[in-house]
Amino acid sequence: MSDITLAELGELLLECVGAPEEGMAFEGEDALDTPFLEFGYDSLALLQVTSVINRKYGIVLDDDAVGEAETPRLLLQLIAATPRAGAIR
Repeated sequence: MSDITLAELGELLLECVGAPEEGMAFEGEDALDTPFLEFGYDSLALLQVTSVINRKYGIVLDDDAVGEAETPRLLLQLIAATPRAGAIR
């Protein structure tokens, strides 16, 4: 199971690339299946976040797989299924 929650993913996105589109909330059950593009996050934003996830949590995500994870739910599932290499805090 992933240690990263939807709220934590939202915080990482906020830190890395800024707030979601105006009127969009990165919380609640609906947010899990909302495409990242609707939040205003493109593939470059996700790659920036996955770089931080790698450093902070020791989880190395495949760039192609990240590109296919179009929603927070899919990205969190990918994170949960990826073995940890060891965090570098």
